[in-house]
Amino acid sequence: MEDHLEIAGKKFRSRLMAGTGKYRTTEEMLAALEASGAEIVTVAIRRLNLDNPKEKTLLDLIDWGKYTILPNTAGCRTVEEALFAARLAREVTGSDWIKLEVIPDPKYLLPDATGTLEAAQVLIGEGFTVLPYIHADPILARRLEEVGCVTVMPLGSPIGSGRGIFTLEEIQIIVEEAKVPVVVDAGLGVPSDASLAMEIGADAVLVNTAIAEAQDPALMAEAIRLGVEAGRKAYLAGRIAKKAYASASSPIEGVVRPAAGS
Repeated sequence: MEDHLEIAGKKFRSRLMAGTGKYRTTEEMLAALEASGAEIVTVAIRRLNLDNPKEKTLLDLIDWGKYTILPNTAGCRTVEEALFAARLAREVTGSDWIKLEVIPDPKYLLPDATGTLEAAQVLIGEGFTVLPYIHADPILARRLEEVGCVTVMPLGSPIGSGRGIFTLEEIQIIVEEAKVPVVVDAGLGVPSDASLAMEIGADAVLVNTAIAEAQDPALMAEAIRLGVEAGRKAYLAGRIAKKAYASASSPIEGVVRPAAGS
């Protein structure tokens, strides 16, 4: 059975996107990316040292033939900063794809809804393929889809928290209503979190901190990959309905019973 993730007309086998921040070493990052099976890899453009053309950056270390590079606007607090970072990313990578983040809040790192929508409209008008990171807000998700975003990426819980999915019901509404892929992004900590996101119908997940800060990043990347695959298969298989009472797994009709008085 072919079951591809399709974004903006491009098909991917993997439904796990991987981030590249917070790794202790480059070697751990590259091993984790390989183990994750991810085909889309995010890179924070504003955190690259682009002033020295002789210095290698993440963009030089990642195999462009193996991965689709998804630059993001991490670290941008305002619409203007996000627009600058996106335009810089297109100049550096030659790609129109951008993961849009507008995050003015330094403590909880929650995204700015109005700023994200405003920046998305400008970037789409400039020909960008926009994948916006948002709070799990079904109305905002609809507005972003209406202006032309190719995915919506609701958070499960705050960035890097590892707390899992606190926004389950909202994400379920987004999944139910969206006509573009829904990617659960931020807060996932373990494979079961990723599996749950897929079980409720999300099209993909994006994981960074849970892998990068694990004691064994490559092993955690493999574990989360398997969680994503299991969750997707469970969603496609169709779970049983939840019942208020027990339901015997074996029928009681026709069972052999002891004779009366025996």
